[in-house]
Amino acid sequence: MAEDAAGPGAGGGRRAALAPIGLVLAGCVSVQFGGAIAVSLMPRAGALGVVTLRLLFAALVLLVVCRPRLRGHSRADWGTVLAFGATLAAMNGLFYQAVDRIPLGPAVTLEVLGPLALSVIASRRLVNVVWAGLALCGVFLLGGGGFGELDPVGVAFALAAGAMWAAYIVFSARTGRRFPQADGLALAMAVAAILVLPLGIIESGSKLTVPSTLGLAAAVAVMSSVLPYTLELLALRRLPASTFAVMMSLEPAIAAIAGFLILDQSLTLVESLAITLVIAASMGAVRTQVGRGKAKTAP
Repeated sequence: MAEDAAGPGAGGGRRAALAPIGLVLAGCVSVQFGGAIAVSLMPRAGALGVVTLRLLFAALVLLVVCRPRLRGHSRADWGTVLAFGATLAAMNGLFYQAVDRIPLGPAVTLEVLGPLALSVIASRRLVNVVWAGLALCGVFLLGGGGFGELDPVGVAFALAAGAMWAAYIVFSARTGRRFPQADGLALAMAVAAILVLPLGIIESGSKLTVPSTLGLAAAVAVMSSVLPYTLELLALRRLPASTFAVMMSLEPAIAAIAGFLILDQSLTLVESLAITLVIAASMGAVRTQVGRGKAKTAP
């Protein structure tokens, strides 16, 4: 009888723990396939032009769907939104400058070092340090064991984007706690679009108004900004930042798999081993989070 009574609660706790993990995974898949479209769009509109259109379309979609209230927020709330918006603008701008100079796979691999570092810093559990270390091994294997042949400027942009990615995780979690639904994200996206707009106009000018470019940019905005950022914001309300950061190590693996499926880019044995290590690290982080969820529902 005791087991029957505990069963539904345990199942509910497990589902509650898995739900934010599913949101993160869906966001990872969406952003990588959107990134592939963005790379093909860059010769038409330039790196900053693509960022500008992506953030503008994403801001418009989120503002229309969420219709966030502008009144009733504290100065601290607005400070969080402004910081989140500036982080979004910097993260996207730096990353697209990186992929304009180095291949997408290595760029994502270098960028994910930011969340991995955050995982080690933010986690108070030794096990998460172990998962982060395992993921880091996979990340470097996926990068071919080194990045010496890459454009050093592109490498610097990717590493800077990784630092902004770590900041994005922090401010996304704070914004999610201060604003209902995705209201804070919609406002932050509008801030990001305003900050990047002058740079995009200077670099691309009339190229931003070509109909075909606008259509592809809208697809990139939905797949790389609206869906993943919304899903991640909702997930971070219930998922520790350290666990979320370790799961971000899946990004290079998903990028490599997408390249294999869509771009017919074959995977070497070493790359396959790297993907296995990264997935193992993320699965370990998931099991840790599910275990914590069970522990909380058991009492």
